[in-house]
Amino acid sequence: MRAIVLSETGGPERLEAADLPRPRPAEGQVLIRAHAVGVSYAETQIRSGVLPFPLPLPAVIGAEAAGEVVEVGEGVSEKLIGTVLLGVTGGLGAYAEYVALPAAMTCPVPDGVTPAEALAVAAPGAIALALLHKARLQGQETVLVEAATSSVGTYLVEHAKGFGAARVIATAGSAAKRERAAELGADTVLDHGRPGWPEELPDVDVAFESIGGASAKQVLDRLTPGSGLMLYYGLLSGEPPAVAAADLMARGVTITGCSGPGWAGEVFGTHYPEMLARLASGRSRAFVDRTLPLEEAAQAHRILESRTNTGRILLIP
Repeated sequence: MRAIVLSETGGPERLEAADLPRPRPAEGQVLIRAHAVGVSYAETQIRSGVLPFPLPLPAVIGAEAAGEVVEVGEGVSEKLIGTVLLGVTGGLGAYAEYVALPAAMTCPVPDGVTPAEALAVAAPGAIALALLHKARLQGQETVLVEAATSSVGTYLVEHAKGFGAARVIATAGSAAKRERAAELGADTVLDHGRPGWPEELPDVDVAFESIGGASAKQVLDRLTPGSGLMLYYGLLSGEPPAVAAADLMARGVTITGCSGPGWAGEVFGTHYPEMLARLASGRSRAFVDRTLPLEEAAQAHRILESRTNTGRILLIP
């Protein structure tokens, strides 16, 4: 089968096309013939070695794929053969023509939705819904969405008011992206590329923190004293938030890390199908920047690292 192999960490050129044996589904897995494969910014960080991730090289990276089930492992119903599913691998194996997925981490592609559309929405949308549920908004809060046109940020902005946000402040790094964030529903959009940008913030009740680094401490200082909440789920800067326990005590605020097995179980067990239902019913949209052939995985990574895309980038085997 065709696949993209990473032999050593480094630049996008480290992603090379290769012919590999078709995998066999293990117990509890399905094997799909991929119709579309998701590419994420986190995968560019895994490839470069910036993001700590257990990576036995050489490896086929990639976490998301959608396609037709062609084989099932022990303990999985053969009735799934021929159905079109999407799901997550757990972190490896998706940049390929055939992808093994844990059956428990899959969902059927809804009627009237293409595999590419479902894949564009499912994982980032599910993470956004999980974050919004975690925020427990009551209808009066001002929320901050960093990197508002990122794959997750897009859905946070789109759905925040439906979950109770009274005001949405967004950030984006270019004029085109700031315009896009406003179109999605943000009331105010700031340039997070400008030094000291958090100084422009009013008091913020909930901050969806995805940039990390030094600006996270500045955002923390704008959280509502005594009740402010920072939900930390990404580090687009490549650096963890520069926040210490003493910083939380000074304002009486809370930071919650949104990651780990329990978090993943909630995201993919509950909010994954919830997001697909929203897409199928027209309550959410699929944002696809472009599709590329599987062999152009390196180019997909270059585009993501340039941060010029305003929707998901998908690979088509």
